[in-house]
Amino acid sequence: MIFPEYRARRMRRSETFRALVRETSISQAQFIYPLFVMPGKGMREEVSSMPGVFRLSVDQLAKEAKACQALGVNSVILFGLPEKKDSKGSGAHARGGIVQRAIKELKNAAPELAVCTDVCLCEYTSHGHCGIILDKEVDNDATIEVLGQVALSHVMAGADMVAPSDMMDGRIAEIRGVLDENNFPMVPIMSYAVKYASAFYGPFRDAADCAPQHGDRRSYQMDPANVREALREATLDVEEGADILMVKPALAYLDVISRLKDEFDLPIAAYQVSGEYAMIKAAAANGWVDGERVMAESLMAIRRAGADIIITYFAKEMARLLKG
Repeated sequence: MIFPEYRARRMRRSETFRALVRETSISQAQFIYPLFVMPGKGMREEVSSMPGVFRLSVDQLAKEAKACQALGVNSVILFGLPEKKDSKGSGAHARGGIVQRAIKELKNAAPELAVCTDVCLCEYTSHGHCGIILDKEVDNDATIEVLGQVALSHVMAGADMVAPSDMMDGRIAEIRGVLDENNFPMVPIMSYAVKYASAFYGPFRDAADCAPQHGDRRSYQMDPANVREALREATLDVEEGADILMVKPALAYLDVISRLKDEFDLPIAAYQVSGEYAMIKAAAANGWVDGERVMAESLMAIRRAGADIIITYFAKEMARLLKG
């Protein structure tokens, strides 16, 4: 009689056998690499809380794009740091804004690179919130009108996809309507459909200089305790025209990724956020974990939960590992 455990052991005898029966695979083609763009020339500033992640001036983007493509990472997402901020986030949709210039630079330098843009106001507002403040509160309806103009400005500059991350109600319908009215019906929307009010965002706020100056974002981002709400939020975005649904953060919400994968037939994205990246980097720097293996294992967990697309600061490192 052959016992089941012996079958399993035989399949683990070599990497070749393990690869044959591996249930989940991962590829650099599934990664989107975040890029932070800053004013100036010749600028390459490392983010202190995110070792290996840099703020880059527009003139440095061509080199970065080619480095990504050489590794098989063919998609990026842009976050902008404007020269000036104001209460309405006007720089977010300025024709000559930092992201608009970055898109043009990337598309000129690497036409085949898929350029996605973050559509939000937090990086551009003096108060650090994701929307327009009226009577000391974020005004949903006033905000979504501006977000439509931000998305349109990115697409007119050459963006291949837009990704609204603000969590305002109705913003997918607004953006879809604006893009369609301006003859961009084929540009997809990757919605931050399920974005939690998480403590994992700290290093990103350092990188993008977008920490709220008062209050917090719990009034428009999701309670970490809720999963049924996640399904409602995703359903609304699907009905409004979203093409891809994202869960953010990733590792603390693997169950939510799995639920969305089971419930919807759209591609599911997950954002392995700055805090997740920074914790692995810090533990590895202290010799507490094998950083390379923990990186690979965490990304595999996100894939195994059901993510088709992973936005990760590890994209280039993991791509190098996959290339051998």
